[in-house]
Amino acid sequence: MSGGGLLIAGTTSDAGKSVVTAGICRWLVRQGVKVAPFKAQNMSLNSFVTREGAEIGRAQAMQAQAARVEPTALMNPVLLKPGSDRSSQVVLMGKPVGEMSARGFFGGSGGSSPGERLHGGRQEALLGTVLECLAELRGTYDAVICEGAGSPAEINLRRTDIVNMGIARNARLPVLVVGDIDRGGVFASFFGTVALLSREDQELVAGFLVNKFRGDVSLLEPGLDMLHGLTGRPSYGVLPFQHGLGIDEEDGLRVSMRGAVRESTVTAPVGEDVLRVAVCAIPLMSNFTDVDALAAEPGVVVRFVDRAEELADADLVVVPGTRGTVKALEWLRERGLADAIARRAAEGRPVLGICGGFQLLGEHIEDEVESRAGHVDGLGLLPVRVRFAREKTLTRPVGEALGEPVEGYEIHHGVAQVTGGKPFLDGCRVGEVWGTHWHGSLESDGFRRAFLREVAAAAGRRFVPAADTSFAALREEQLDRLGDLIEEHADTDALWRLIESGAPTGLPFIPPGAPA
Repeated sequence: MSGGGLLIAGTTSDAGKSVVTAGICRWLVRQGVKVAPFKAQNMSLNSFVTREGAEIGRAQAMQAQAARVEPTALMNPVLLKPGSDRSSQVVLMGKPVGEMSARGFFGGSGGSSPGERLHGGRQEALLGTVLECLAELRGTYDAVICEGAGSPAEINLRRTDIVNMGIARNARLPVLVVGDIDRGGVFASFFGTVALLSREDQELVAGFLVNKFRGDVSLLEPGLDMLHGLTGRPSYGVLPFQHGLGIDEEDGLRVSMRGAVRESTVTAPVGEDVLRVAVCAIPLMSNFTDVDALAAEPGVVVRFVDRAEELADADLVVVPGTRGTVKALEWLRERGLADAIARRAAEGRPVLGICGGFQLLGEHIEDEVESRAGHVDGLGLLPVRVRFAREKTLTRPVGEALGEPVEGYEIHHGVAQVTGGKPFLDGCRVGEVWGTHWHGSLESDGFRRAFLREVAAAAGRRFVPAADTSFAALREEQLDRLGDLIEEHADTDALWRLIESGAPTGLPFIPPGAPA
């Protein structure tokens, strides 16, 4: 028997679909329901490696954590990793299959790249794969909570849609539309979203969920009643605005900066000094969530920077991962950041490069894969030579550094040949310049504290890491807060009826409907 399901759609991108999906997963699992998250197609530079070596969006990995299950490729079968405004790497079932233009993927005339030839230039060709993954999850779990993308009323993309109403129609999923009232215009957005859907699509839209409300709910209720009268669809709850409820979403730096650890007020340091961390906001920045663990430490101030003068008072500079190592290297040089980083290294001031950031700190790069730029000189701060391979490295390494156990994950095409320095994870260290391909290593509490002690000593700061900060526990607290939000402010009885029984019958059609 197939398990229940629900699709969380949104009036816009960043309406709160990811956090609502995670919150419902955490609420359900606390009720003893075996639940899994699902997003058919994701566009993100923040990704994660599952235990079977598949690459999926970090949001789905966090939603799996909310559901207390191990993430798998089934939960995010299609991942698009932008390489420019017009093209993305297509990751299918956790493995890259080629680059594709937006026109080729979303239904244009196709193209000449391997990815476009493979899929015939059509997103809709992946619908069968997506539905098979969803069916397998529904056959395993009591409930599957699906997250849509953008808005279901993107009428220019409806014909080939496989992530919003396309999957809802094929899998007969009830749809709950989330709207961000903090932006304003939420009633018009709810009504307009339904009114731009076809009659068949509208039959699955069960109702609405208001997100990020500030103030007295009684003042909102007349509007919700009028919306019910206009659409025949009820509201399933009003979630209050709360700081620090973001998870590892896919829409970029602005979204991530609202995440729990970076949004919170910096806790007072244990020692006499704070520690200032500057993260270079390089182009196509990926997995910048790595620094969340630093910001979780009391007394650590993390900020993203794009000017050389902003590095002056930093105790640690982090060069994060990127989908465009050569492009990031050019950007650092154009802005004077490359020279500023080199001066830091010469002065013995700490610099940490992660993944793409590690690669560009090396001596040179041979890239015929990502940028096709051929031989490019790196910053020359680490004795490392990088050659880009067509096959992507996707692993979950375990090791030791600074006398502490460390876990991480690797996502990269660049293969590093380390020719000197002191070993550091899979990379190396020269003076106070550190480099590694390992994402997530700073989430290992003992290693993070040891690393920060080294940074503080080199920076001359009387900073002391807290002895009891557990990043995993902070994440769990955050996910519990999301579950509390659903349990306390949503109509959970009505939600469960939707998940178990589907959309109510007889929902009215709201004209004009989708254009012909």
